[in-house]
Amino acid sequence: MDGKYLAFLSARTFDPHYDVHVFDMYFAGGSRPYLVPLSATTPSPFAPQLQGRPFAESDDDKDSDDDENTPRVSVDVEGLAERVVAFPVAAARYSSLYAAKGGVLWMTRPLSGELGHDIAGSDDSKRILVHDGRSLKILPSEHKADDDSSDSVDIDLSRIRVTVDPAAEWTQAYDEAGRLMRDNFWRSDMDGVDWEGQLDRYRTLLPRLGSYDDLVDLLWEVQGELGTSHAYVNEVEDSPDSRVRLGLLGADISPDTAGVWRVDHILPAETSDPDARSPLRAPGVGVRVGDAVLAVDGRPVGADGPSPLLAGGAGKPVELTIGPAAGGEPRRVVVVPLLDDTPLRYQAWVASCRSYVHSESSGRVGYLHVPDMVAAGWAQLHRDLRMEMRREALVVDVRENRGGHLSQLVVEKLARKVIGWQTNRDGYPAESYPQDAPRGPIVAVTDEFSGSDGDIVTAAFKALGLGTVVGMRTWGGVIGIDSRFELVDGTVVTQPRYPTWLRGPGWSVENYGVDPDVEVPMTPQDYAAGRDVQLEAAVRIALESLESNPAVTPPEIPPLA
Repeated sequence: MDGKYLAFLSARTFDPHYDVHVFDMYFAGGSRPYLVPLSATTPSPFAPQLQGRPFAESDDDKDSDDDENTPRVSVDVEGLAERVVAFPVAAARYSSLYAAKGGVLWMTRPLSGELGHDIAGSDDSKRILVHDGRSLKILPSEHKADDDSSDSVDIDLSRIRVTVDPAAEWTQAYDEAGRLMRDNFWRSDMDGVDWEGQLDRYRTLLPRLGSYDDLVDLLWEVQGELGTSHAYVNEVEDSPDSRVRLGLLGADISPDTAGVWRVDHILPAETSDPDARSPLRAPGVGVRVGDAVLAVDGRPVGADGPSPLLAGGAGKPVELTIGPAAGGEPRRVVVVPLLDDTPLRYQAWVASCRSYVHSESSGRVGYLHVPDMVAAGWAQLHRDLRMEMRREALVVDVRENRGGHLSQLVVEKLARKVIGWQTNRDGYPAESYPQDAPRGPIVAVTDEFSGSDGDIVTAAFKALGLGTVVGMRTWGGVIGIDSRFELVDGTVVTQPRYPTWLRGPGWSVENYGVDPDVEVPMTPQDYAAGRDVQLEAAVRIALESLESNPAVTPPEIPPLA
């Protein structure tokens, strides 16, 4: 190796799978090989580089491996953890990483059942139909076929012609949506609404529709007459076109008194979340707070800043000319701007909340945020679950939870009780039994933007007596859907089908929500001041609860008799 990189294996991929037998999710192969450049200016070998990639050196040109030619190692500690990049290989079960001449070697273990019952089987079918994106292909099932083989047949879809009368299609779609709601709504009496009458009233607008967007608006309005949650209209979406979408740098940039645009703040990367990468913290970029962004792809940054020059740059290599804050010659770097920096800003917000809770409690209280009750929220919960559960108390934040269907799994984790310990001769670290069980009081934080399964998890938290709920009354929408049906044009319409009864509020959560135990409103003045009064209250209550309900601790190993 040349002393420029540190390679390692890490289990930091959180991409859960659904279990096929029980209602659960699991992480099948969560590790990858990773690489971290030791110097902030050393680029990633997998990223775009200035003037392209150099030709490979011959073996004669490379340094020998003797001690006399041992390379000097330079390490920039600042931002080291954020420069971690994954090898471009699929997540799996990796082991035994070794450095080799010019590369890295590792072993993989295939995923298989622990009981050995998952033996692969086959049938007598001779051919298979493969659907890949918008293409169809027929392949032999008995052997591999090259693309140019006679056994590989591409189905030409370009010959298919479809003629559509938009006005007629919109009328058909409107009638389909009405019938689907009539046949699937959670009450056969439509909760007292004259549904046919409402459909007739809005049908008079059909001849006046001028676009697909008008149809979507009309469907929203008529379904809204039912006054029930989850009556959605999900329009057919075009794929994001990065050629015209603005590229984002994952940073806050503003002009100084001289009109030079400088970096005020760089959002830190979260290397366990591939969507939360930080372009300015990427290997080889080395941009720091205070540096100036002077040009984009050779075009000088003007009074409007770099944003207009980043239009169409999302997901593509872009060259920035950077003026160091400390002075000196400008340098050019290659970055790949983001199409959406929401995941990056979300992870930064979670990190700031966790840091605040740790600081205000002197490390005694842990913090977890659950953004939704689907796979993404399950992954987020597990990013920090084990470390935060080890603290004396826990704040579980479900504010702005977008719902889903995994709340019962989250509640199962929070409802665990420590009944035993596993330790070692030194007594640390001690693992609780069961693992990932709270060791002391729990405080939940919720708000008016937490709904659906976010309503339910709040109600369940109260029904099970898991702790105090702080914040504001939740959204109030718990009649569930399954998103089974599409209209003729692919528009997805949902029908509220599954009402939810909960111990305590009963049927009353719909269109009302779940009240907190301690109401703490967030005012506009709090937002403007950057003050999180709900989190402040949660930490205070957690510390007060510890006074009367201290955390459980592992016992000492007994002496010899």
